Amino acid sequence: MHTVFPPRCIACGEAVASDFGLCGACWAETPFITGLCCDHCGAPLPGDDPAAVLCDDCLRHPRPWQQGRSAMLYSGAARRMVLGLKHGDRQDLVRPMAVWLARACQDVIEDGMLIAPIPLHRKRLIKRRFNQSALLAQALARRTGLTCLPDLFLRSRATPSQEGRSREERFENLSGAIAIRPRHRQALHGKALLIVDDVMTSGATLSAATEAAYAAGAHKVCVAALARVAKHP
Repeated sequence: MHTVFPPRCIACGEAVASDFGLCGACWAETPFITGLCCDHCGAPLPGDDPAAVLCDDCLRHPRPWQQGRSAMLYSGAARRMVLGLKHGDRQDLVRPMAVWLARACQDVIEDGMLIAPIPLHRKRLIKRRFNQSALLAQALARRTGLTCLPDLFLRSRATPSQEGRSREERFENLSGAIAIRPRHRQALHGKALLIVDDVMTSGATLSAATEAAYAAGAHKVCVAALARVAKHP
């Protein structure tokens, strides 16, 4: 097969040694988060103290969830790949992205945990044709052997884009916009839940989903973002 379709870098299309890989240049330009990170959002932190620590943003703005992880920073080749998935129909990226997410979340995932994606409103879903967070959540569930509820959350109202809004405006925009589908409330009650999103900026969307999950009886909520908008440590 490779003689006909040789492996190509998933970011730039250059030849690589194996399928779903990155070439050396794109690997260097993809800011994977390794080592010490914020226990609430996954942002990289300086130092190597293994004790749970928080970044300045999470210290200033406490999160409603228990723990959070991110696979990479939203910059360089990582940003291009996220945008390729989100707006370029690059669903071939889901498989390697799920590997990166699983690696980032390995210390927060536990037996019996449910996985669910941040939802899209039906109008946006019709326009985009798929929910990239749902694709990531389902692929992550396959890798971890956990159960995914792709329609656990419901966007109860359409919200304008978060782009260009201040932190306060982002949270106000999402207030009351996410709920738990009634048919899943019993399945969620007393369970641990991992909420998956493609990008975390202010955390407003993940906060709204977390609050809805706790209101429905979730025992523990953690979050996972493929990419985190944050500065290098």
